[in-house]
Amino acid sequence: MAFEVNGDRRELTLDNRTTLLDALREHLGLTGAKKGCDHGQCGSCTVLLDGRRAKSCLVLTVTVDGRSVLTVEGLAGPDELSPLQAAFIAHDAFQCGYCTPGQLCSARGMLDEVARGWPSAVTDDLDSPPELTDAEIRERMAGNLCRCAAYPHIVAAIRETAATP
Repeated sequence: MAFEVNGDRRELTLDNRTTLLDALREHLGLTGAKKGCDHGQCGSCTVLLDGRRAKSCLVLTVTVDGRSVLTVEGLAGPDELSPLQAAFIAHDAFQCGYCTPGQLCSARGMLDEVARGWPSAVTDDLDSPPELTDAEIRERMAGNLCRCAAYPHIVAAIRETAATP
């Protein structure tokens, strides 16, 4: 199978039961996405699949043939961090750092959803673009857990990034 990872075409021959998480970590050496619960509940393995958030522990690699995957390793430019990564550092939006790659990918996907005008379960006005309140950010990030409880810092980093033109 062949698919794009962080802008590069990659070809792999794998057992058809191999998850995307295992393909990324064990076969491509991209260890940013973490294996937390291995059941899609913690979000530490979140990547962007064709621009949408996906829990890579639940995705079989055979289903990504011809598709595009963006991992935390692909968020930054060659010489500098992405604005989101810089905001995470500035707001101390991580403690142990284990969940941070998944948080970053989920936040990037969430910000893209907001830019497209997609509502969430707490969006008040479905006829206007979503307003990125703290409640809106928390709802949209609910699939990503942080055992260190850095949630207020994560919300602040996302809010700052969203406010930056």
